[in-house]
Amino acid sequence: MARKATLAAILCLAASTQLLQSQSAAVQATPTTPGHTDVVVPAGTKVLLALKSGVNTKTAQAGDGVYLASTFPVVVNGRVAIPAGIYVQGVIDRVVRPGHIKGRAQVGMHFTTMIFPNGSVVTIPAIVNTLPGSDGPKVKDGEGTIEQAGNKGRDAAAIAQSAETGAGVGAIGGAVAGRPLQGLAYGALAGGAAGLIYTLFTRGNDLNLEAGQTIEMVLQRPLTLEESNLTGPDRAGANVIPTAQQPMPKPKQHILCPMGGLGCS
Repeated sequence: MARKATLAAILCLAASTQLLQSQSAAVQATPTTPGHTDVVVPAGTKVLLALKSGVNTKTAQAGDGVYLASTFPVVVNGRVAIPAGIYVQGVIDRVVRPGHIKGRAQVGMHFTTMIFPNGSVVTIPAIVNTLPGSDGPKVKDGEGTIEQAGNKGRDAAAIAQSAETGAGVGAIGGAVAGRPLQGLAYGALAGGAAGLIYTLFTRGNDLNLEAGQTIEMVLQRPLTLEESNLTGPDRAGANVIPTAQQPMPKPKQHILCPMGGLGCS
């Protein structure tokens, strides 16, 4: 009986050894595909974009699409994560027309997707950060709202011009009536009042972002890009290798000498 138990144990051990060897051989036979790991673009990363189509508060509505493209690559850990030329799509959240007395034109937007040249689409959590180089519209808050510049200078100029015109007309009328100073004062008051009424019934400047306008996008949360996003017929995923500075060639020396002199040919 003990002999049979020992024989059964030996057979079980041999079967287990054979199974482990076959599994090990299968693992070794499976080819390992070399590749890069996924790239995580940190929150707060800024991406330069350019508008492909303009946005104007006269015609824009909430829900309209915004279409842009990246203009400068983003590098993470020595690897291009977001190359230049990536298409970015966004959506307009709200539009505010300029008021008659107060209130500036505003456009709120956020970005939704990023389209890579190999066709992969990635959802992005991003908003407008700044408008680099803009001397007019500015980003108002941390929610990506773009606001038009104020109209105080324009309104003051309109009132002053109307007052000046009224003063000139009043001076002429006063001179005819023999009261030039009184006519000048009345004309200036009337002209200034007319200019004020004009500004009250005229809207401020609409917000106009033309195609080509530079917009800086900022990621609100980390963005994970898988290997499938970074490979294919595109420029993403390339390793950035610094180019060694090549020595500049020395300029050729031209020697001028009189004809027949030594060393001249």
